[in-house]
Amino acid sequence: MTALALDADSLYRFYRSGEEETLALRGVSVSVDAGEMVAVTGPSGSGKSTLLACLAGLDEPTAGTVRVGGKRMSARPEAERAELRSGSIGVLFQSNNLFAHLSVEDNVLLAQRLQKRLSPAPSAVEILARVGLADRARALPSQLSGGESARAGLAVALANDPVVLLADEPTGELDKATEQRLLDLLRTHADRGCAILLVTHSPHVVATADRVISLLDGQVR
Repeated sequence: MTALALDADSLYRFYRSGEEETLALRGVSVSVDAGEMVAVTGPSGSGKSTLLACLAGLDEPTAGTVRVGGKRMSARPEAERAELRSGSIGVLFQSNNLFAHLSVEDNVLLAQRLQKRLSPAPSAVEILARVGLADRARALPSQLSGGESARAGLAVALANDPVVLLADEPTGELDKATEQRLLDLLRTHADRGCAILLVTHSPHVVATADRVISLLDGQVR
């Protein structure tokens, strides 16, 4: 039986500004199995980024529950959420995944040093080899091409062998060939058992995913 890696049940997220209230999420439920790649689509303002933030523990849902690897992420102090996130979740953004003053290898090492692990993480060299960047380990982010930068961001997201990888428009600035290479890498890590959820507008990413979840006005359509 396939293990459930990510489970979000009936998530609501309200934002208030003065007397105005915005309902960003309205009872959204999402689950992702280990080894599954799921795409989340929807127009701007549909709640995709809010959902991703709640799943990652970067934002707290107003109501509902998020569990990662069977452990509750929501309704916990920020320090506990941060510890669970650093050990169980990798987050890949469209850009700004790297510290500009650190080499690619040092970016990966920093992510590993922030996590207290009972078992050793893969070495930074091993992770960079997985994404085809072993020969660029000492390069600074400013010295990378767009495709190399995307793969370096993926390496940082995978630094601690996460249970779940969450990606926000990871191929949005890439050409088609580079997009395909990144998707192939994501598929490889899904085959290793990582659960992957990608927020995307790309038809190619949608076609590659095992399953698609469509949001509209903060609800699953």
